[in-house]
Amino acid sequence: MKADRDLLGSSAALQASRVQEWRGKVEDKVADRIAVWIAGVAILASSLQVSQCVSDPHQPMKSLVTQSDVDAAAASREQMVKNQLEYRGVRDPRVLKAMRKVPRDKFVPPEYRDRAYDDGALPIGYDQTISQPYIVAFMTEALQLSGKERVLEIGTGSGYQAAVLAELVPEVYSVELIEPLARRAEKTLSELGYTNFKIKVGNGYEGWSAHAPYDAIMVTAAPADIPPVLIDQLGMNGRMILPVGTGTQDLILVKKTPGGIVKKDLLPVRFVPMLNQDRHKDD
Repeated sequence: MKADRDLLGSSAALQASRVQEWRGKVEDKVADRIAVWIAGVAILASSLQVSQCVSDPHQPMKSLVTQSDVDAAAASREQMVKNQLEYRGVRDPRVLKAMRKVPRDKFVPPEYRDRAYDDGALPIGYDQTISQPYIVAFMTEALQLSGKERVLEIGTGSGYQAAVLAELVPEVYSVELIEPLARRAEKTLSELGYTNFKIKVGNGYEGWSAHAPYDAIMVTAAPADIPPVLIDQLGMNGRMILPVGTGTQDLILVKKTPGGIVKKDLLPVRFVPMLNQDRHKDD
């Protein structure tokens, strides 16, 4: 009888073990299916979020930029201002504030964004460049802008210099010969919220007569000589800054006074040459 009871006990224990094993397998399968379902929902949600971000190509992909990215860019700008601008003598507080604010990383191609705040120029396509931050600040400071001026820029390029100017004055007019660059700069500036600028596709040697005279003119490419038309479009007591020369270039400050034109060499520079091509666009 004892042997029978032991046999029955062993059989019951075996059955209980098998039931427990079966339950474990079922629970594992259910858990696996739940995990797969959760992963699928997460992927779908992520896809919908990305789709919403890129559904309108004219809108910046704001949801893909984290707060840490924003903080890192702001920290990079602060280091740029301290180590590149203030260290070299840029002192105008309004210019420094603009340089701290304008996100240079938004104006460079994606493959160069990790170098956006480096101490140098960067390619932007079409054999053109975005100028070194120090040169942008130096040229802007040299114009001595008070905040009421109408400014003409020759050579829109990436739009970065136009953005800095737009932080400082109520009217910025910019001329760019290369149409894809002009349109890209216009889109970037608009996405960043700037409304006090206009960009024209045209020949910089012709200026932009429709809005002349200008209180200040900035030229961001190097002509062989100072274009006479730009002097004509410069208002009385106005200031123009531009690189001049082929090969060896000098950054020159031009002042238009009642007594005539006054020129001052500031420093040696290297800019892309100013292109001269006949373009007839409406003002």
